[in-house]
Amino acid sequence: MPGLYSIPIAGLKEGRYTYKFEIGDDFFEAFEGSEIRRGELMAEVKLEKCSTHIQLDIAINGNAEVMCDRCLEKFYMPLSCANRLFVKQGKLWEEADPDMITMPLDEHEIDLSQFFYEYIHLAFPIKRIHPDDKKGRPICDPEMIRRLEDHLVTAEHISNPQWDELKKLTGNN
Repeated sequence: MPGLYSIPIAGLKEGRYTYKFEIGDDFFEAFEGSEIRRGELMAEVKLEKCSTHIQLDIAINGNAEVMCDRCLEKFYMPLSCANRLFVKQGKLWEEADPDMITMPLDEHEIDLSQFFYEYIHLAFPIKRIHPDDKKGRPICDPEMIRRLEDHLVTAEHISNPQWDELKKLTGNN
């Protein structure tokens, strides 16, 4: 019986096929240590089987809950990504190239859960912050923003003698 995020490849004739997978909270819970715990995403996989390989075009769209880097409050961030994966069959399982895998000839299905997980995490920006409201103001937790501003140090130009000497050498004093 194929897994929840698997595609049976044994017996597929050459041609094009489309598969859809719902990715929810249970998906992320299966990955220990995942920074994402909740989400509502849809993965659409367009498979093209050729005589020498299988091409998978994977599009994932939806929202996932992330933590705001500014105020540490959780919020749902939209996500959209498209990736292509090539699968060829060989003697051993090999994933040396992130865009191509080699599967043993005796494998009957390909489990895409790890690929979905990686594509989702790579699609998020490095800096994750609440979007601004219509007036351009951040919608972060106001109490946390106030606390951050209390600890904000606004330093006036403080002279460092070591840097001053180096600046003299370059003529940029």
